[in-house]
Amino acid sequence: MSRALQLAARGLYTTTPNPRVGCVLAKDGVVIGEGWHESAGEPHAEINALAKVGAGGTAQGATVYVTLEPCSHHGRTPPCADALITAGVARVVAALADPNPLVAGQGLARLAAAGIAVASGLLETEAHELNIGFVSRMTRGRPWLRLKVAMSLDGRTALNNGVSQWITGPDARTDAHAWRARSCAVLTGSGTVRDDDPRFTVREIDTPRQPRPVVVDSRLETPLTAKLLAGGPLIFAARHDAEKINALATRGAEVIALPNSAGKVDLAAMLLELGRRGFNEVLVEAGARLNASLLREGLVDELLIYQAPVLLGDKARGMADLPELVELSAARRLTITDRRMVGVDQRILARLI
Repeated sequence: MSRALQLAARGLYTTTPNPRVGCVLAKDGVVIGEGWHESAGEPHAEINALAKVGAGGTAQGATVYVTLEPCSHHGRTPPCADALITAGVARVVAALADPNPLVAGQGLARLAAAGIAVASGLLETEAHELNIGFVSRMTRGRPWLRLKVAMSLDGRTALNNGVSQWITGPDARTDAHAWRARSCAVLTGSGTVRDDDPRFTVREIDTPRQPRPVVVDSRLETPLTAKLLAGGPLIFAARHDAEKINALATRGAEVIALPNSAGKVDLAAMLLELGRRGFNEVLVEAGARLNASLLREGLVDELLIYQAPVLLGDKARGMADLPELVELSAARRLTITDRRMVGVDQRILARLI
């Protein structure tokens, strides 16, 4: 199963909106075939593994180790459960039950009904982490939201004049591009677009696809010269201004009006719309105001923090414009799930409790 997870990770940047899945076939203590799902619309991991069984070989009586429950429904491809039954495998071990309501245990049930021994839960945590965005979309209807921040040791993200390039070192920036590459979208605010004119493309590592830019822009202030318009962004607005919407559309943007009662973008509804469009993981690279809004509304699932060994002082800008607390009991608590050095900087992964 560990090998199957390694194979699944090869689809880290390519399988959206599908999950990342790997499969290993073993027989008489020998691996006879292995494969992984490479991209949506192409064969699933089980089919690729069956195809790799050597000439003259057979999967009859083999054990299948797969990181996600075999599908039981017709999507872009036929059910993998049926293919395994036809191949005559003797046992199927799945790491993770499929959270897709179209499957949800039916794949294993179909296999068991055909007389195949089934089991699940082996290295389940690792399989869940690999597909945390897919699980989020299937169970909550919205993507996994990861908020990325580069900060100083005293928690500052930019000087008071807005200068922030570069707080962290080159190794941290390359690592951040890997997280950007695995994300379906990069979410930012119109202020960041206006002030920094970012592209939000993956440049430091090789990737076959780019994340889609998503902009929260209540008043439709995104400049028509913005570089990220080349990426065909989704722009969420709080008003319907036909002239501005048409102008942005001619530059490749798609504008969606989702106002809340306060005249701002309804952020929760925005995430549901991204989920409906098949976005599994979204990386937030924004300023303190949007960061704060997402945190206040309980929409941030995980913080990705790069902390540099520098001090910027109290006058420098913080990561989120959150209100002052008067009691420590009101502080937001987090669980640190990973901490490591990336070059000279520290990288912290933390989840909101």
